[in-house]
Amino acid sequence: MGAGKLGKMLEDGEIIFRQGDVGDSMYVIQEGQVEVFVERQGTEVRLRLLGEGETVGEMAIFARETRSASVRALGRVRVLTLDKKTFLTRVQQDPSLAFRILETMSRRIRELSDEVVRLRSEN
Repeated sequence: MGAGKLGKMLEDGEIIFRQGDVGDSMYVIQEGQVEVFVERQGTEVRLRLLGEGETVGEMAIFARETRSASVRALGRVRVLTLDKKTFLTRVQQDPSLAFRILETMSRRIRELSDEVVRLRSEN
């Protein structure tokens, strides 16, 4: 996303945010990999792995709601935190950033829709 290495270093296993937290920031993974997971009946279910250049938590920029999943560092990770104000400033500097975020959100909505269809056809 054209950012320098401004982000914060996290150690393996560190939680970036937890399911149920209220957030107002998104995160850009600058180095390393994170795991997105939900907790169901005391069991962790991994939803996806995300790596360098990918974003997580972007819905918090648009709606101040509780986080739908938890995110944890896998190994050492550098993440850049963007709150709404910083995000809007960055979009003015680089309008393609908004397009990339929409692309990411659209892809995830499609994955969720496919999963719902799959689960319905199993029942």
